[in-house]
Amino acid sequence: MFIQRLIVSLAVVLMVAAGCSAESKENGLKGVGLLIEDTIDDQGWNSKGYQGLLTIHSTLDVHVDFREEVNSKVDVINGINDFIEQDINLIFGHGQIYADYFSQLSEDYPDVHFVSFNGEVTGANVTNLEFDSYAMGFFAGMVGASTSQSSQIGAIAAFPWQPELEGYKDGAKYIDSEVEVRIEYVNDWSDTETAIDYFYQLKEKNIDVFYPAGDGFHVEVIEKVKQEGLYAIGYVGDQSDLGEATVLTSTIQHVDELYELVAAQYQAGTLEPGNHTFDFTEGVISLGEFSSQVPQEVQDQVKSDLNTYIETGELPNQ
Repeated sequence: MFIQRLIVSLAVVLMVAAGCSAESKENGLKGVGLLIEDTIDDQGWNSKGYQGLLTIHSTLDVHVDFREEVNSKVDVINGINDFIEQDINLIFGHGQIYADYFSQLSEDYPDVHFVSFNGEVTGANVTNLEFDSYAMGFFAGMVGASTSQSSQIGAIAAFPWQPELEGYKDGAKYIDSEVEVRIEYVNDWSDTETAIDYFYQLKEKNIDVFYPAGDGFHVEVIEKVKQEGLYAIGYVGDQSDLGEATVLTSTIQHVDELYELVAAQYQAGTLEPGNHTFDFTEGVISLGEFSSQVPQEVQDQVKSDLNTYIETGELPNQ
């Protein structure tokens, strides 16, 4: 299992680090920086990145720093230069926009290794980590269609390119070919006002299960869902604490654990450049606990199909 491999990997790194010379330590991981598009206080994607940074600090005992609201090439360059002044040589860009920036800038900073998410990179010192989120959306759709009383479910998404949205539709259709799936796009990760407007529009169309697939507005949408006595599926993090009777399950991306693994690999000199994909199989995506509102037979079916997917890579409709 990924988590077990992670623990073993970290243990090896720490033993090597403890026994290495001052010279080898100087050539390894010196410090870690984090660039974020918005804020670390979103209770979702960005919060998980920040938690991953803190975990690296405590586990590997290295200096860390972060910058929020880094949204342009100029901002990225300024952030990189600030980090370099602190002797930081591993920099995470916590989002898709950093893939292009890092690819463009990597040759100018040959002593820094850059890591982005959900993009595509080039360069000898650039790594991209992509969550293959189609399957996570598929299982969310299965739960939504199985629990809906109206046979109408919805998603409020940030952008049309998100793979989990197609998965959400396909998973729902696998359960009920007649189910109606409506998706509205905010075209922003954190535009809460627009997301809430879409929630009320979908509610008027008799939608009773919502998948708020935007890490800057998902919590606020779930709060509205709870107020209206409807259902939601958590996104990126485990949102069950927002209401067991409201949150049917959550599609969780273990970003913080992936951060820890990457830093450990860099420390050990094994971090590879290029584009790497992670899914349920690697243990960095999981489903949260089921609400009591999800019938037991639905829970059993989803768990069985998920286990089969982890073992074979095949979804139930394949």
